[in-house]
Amino acid sequence: MDTLILDHAIEILQDNKERWVRLPATRKAELIGKLVQGVLSVADRQVAKALEAKGIAPDSTESAEEWLSGPFIVLRNLRLLKQSLDQIARYGIPKIPANKIHIRHNGQVVVRVFPDSIFDKLLYPGFNAEVWMKPEVTLETLHEKIASYYRRSQTQGGVALVLGAGNVPSIGPLDVVYKLFVEGQVCLLKLNPVNDYLGMFIEESFASLIQEGYLRLAYGGADVGSYLCEHTGIDEIHITGSAQTHDSIVFGSGEEGADRKRNNMPRLKKQITSELGNVSPVIIVPGEWSEGDLRSQAENVASQLTNNAGFNCNAAKVLITHTTWNKRDAFLDTLRKTLSQIPQRRAYYPGSLSRYARFIEAHPEAEIFGKKSETSIPWTLIPNLDPERKSDICFKEEAFCGIIGETPIAASDAADFLFKAVAFCNNTLWGTLNACIIIHPETETELGSLLDHAVSDLRYGSIGINHWPALSYALGSTTWGAYPGHTLDDIQSGIGVVHNTLMFDEPQKSVIYGPFRVWPKPPWFVTHKSAHKLAPILTRFEASPRFSLLPSMWLALRG
Repeated sequence: MDTLILDHAIEILQDNKERWVRLPATRKAELIGKLVQGVLSVADRQVAKALEAKGIAPDSTESAEEWLSGPFIVLRNLRLLKQSLDQIARYGIPKIPANKIHIRHNGQVVVRVFPDSIFDKLLYPGFNAEVWMKPEVTLETLHEKIASYYRRSQTQGGVALVLGAGNVPSIGPLDVVYKLFVEGQVCLLKLNPVNDYLGMFIEESFASLIQEGYLRLAYGGADVGSYLCEHTGIDEIHITGSAQTHDSIVFGSGEEGADRKRNNMPRLKKQITSELGNVSPVIIVPGEWSEGDLRSQAENVASQLTNNAGFNCNAAKVLITHTTWNKRDAFLDTLRKTLSQIPQRRAYYPGSLSRYARFIEAHPEAEIFGKKSETSIPWTLIPNLDPERKSDICFKEEAFCGIIGETPIAASDAADFLFKAVAFCNNTLWGTLNACIIIHPETETELGSLLDHAVSDLRYGSIGINHWPALSYALGSTTWGAYPGHTLDDIQSGIGVVHNTLMFDEPQKSVIYGPFRVWPKPPWFVTHKSAHKLAPILTRFEASPRFSLLPSMWLALRG
């Protein structure tokens, strides 16, 4: 570890933090434009390198994941953020039409943030997304709670250390973008050793920020991270990773760290935000599903589990079903068949093999689809988990590999089931990052307002209705982070949000609504046969949406 290089990087950021604060929104929007061009210029090379690192064939359908979770998401976020900056320059805040704001029955303010354009409506038919504000935000104060950084007369600059994640290529860059353009802090991005091969592409695509002294990158292991966290030139820290890593940074390790945590006595006295994973539930509301419904939803759940080999903080981890649902066995059998047909992936993330072994040791009845080896982990289903066994490893620890559990809950009907499933998620499962509810439209109609009440009661930062809540990560205009209220000594899924391109200061949660059955098949479905052809086109489209690209996209969408 060369501390002189690290010290020099922090010194440059300290020298430029006040200049960044004073930079007009118009100039920041110009820099976003340069970032868009930079991300586009490295996209092909970055994806190729990531595919090589993760053992994915370039012409496989799985290769779409590196496009969609990398340059696609970054470009969409940048484009929407530039749109907000342009509006800040003109109006003082991002402009939100009055017809996109409504008040729930309990007085909670909700803003519809998606679809935002004709292109959103064409490419994602039937999808809608909302950001729900914290209860204290009123219709009268909403506009005071948007982009406040740009309206403060005496804002001080800061240097934020961003500890990058090792699994998804867009996490580090977008955490940096949020700290810079929404919170007003210059950044030192410390790459995770698992994917530090991304560094060369970030340095090239974000060159305009680096040249101006607003961004620096650092490489290395835990020793570098520890040095930077404790450096006096670092004003704030943002962590994406595990709760264990967070606690080690904040309280220290060993018995001393555990004692500090028990007494809520952090070693670090800095502002710390974080996103730390989740035991992500999928609530399957009972209903009269057809065979086509069963296949479609099995593919839906399998996609939520197997994307990125299961190394996602938002991967489906616990299926919650109704004990006497007459389609339960058929659904699980269809899921088994679907998992058995999905190719295994390289277990590239450190520690995954030992973590998998702990789950199998706790549940020898686990059903395995494929073969375990020194380089891969088979897709694994653990059915019939006892919901009363609250300490079960499947409920309290994020597997972070291709494992999903299933727990049946007894209830008198669909309404009673939904009520009990929400309570189970809130009171038993670890984490508050994201949750999914899958519900047939006829059942939704029968339940009336009960679905809305369930969404309201779920204490999660993002909730997907009928689709993977990872959409809340991808859309940009939605927020991504834990449900508010965690503290450093009870961190669970973290503190704060990112993305949030409309710059809401006081969001509570984001909710994504999608059709129960959607056509064409979404490109994030693992069973989409031409996703690898579609993903590069979608990526270029997000940089600059235009009608001329629609025909080629529609051809590829029909997968």
